[in-house]
Amino acid sequence: GEEEEEVGDDDDDKPVFNPLNLPIGWDGRPMPFWLYKLNGLGQEFKCEICGNYSYWGRKNFERHFQEWRHAYGMKCIRIPNTAHFKEITKIEDAINLYEKLQKEAENTAFRPEQEIECEDSDGNVMSLRAFEDLKRQGLI
Repeated sequence: GEEEEEVGDDDDDKPVFNPLNLPIGWDGRPMPFWLYKLNGLGQEFKCEICGNYSYWGRKNFERHFQEWRHAYGMKCIRIPNTAHFKEITKIEDAINLYEKLQKEAENTAFRPEQEIECEDSDGNVMSLRAFEDLKRQGLI
């Protein structure tokens, strides 16, 4: 017996015409140019924190801040990967912002010697320091 040859599409064997080097879609063909432009895939965004990795398109760039590569880069420079650092791609900028946030945190930190309040027997509220001064002087 003769073997029957399967009749298949010859489209799979031909190289796909892609003069603009567009990304290949799920069907193996280049994505439409209008969709490429709509998603901004022609824009390149580099992130120094990620080891100068390139992200194509705004959506991919914004998404990468929550991905492992960026989180690892932030961990390597000893900075927590929080929402404060979104859109920060340069290591120097991230370090400067982290130092600024640290200084602001120190200014807003709770200081017991300045912020503890005491009340005397008459119901007057004052700082702990003022209370102890008045008590030492025998006025309370």
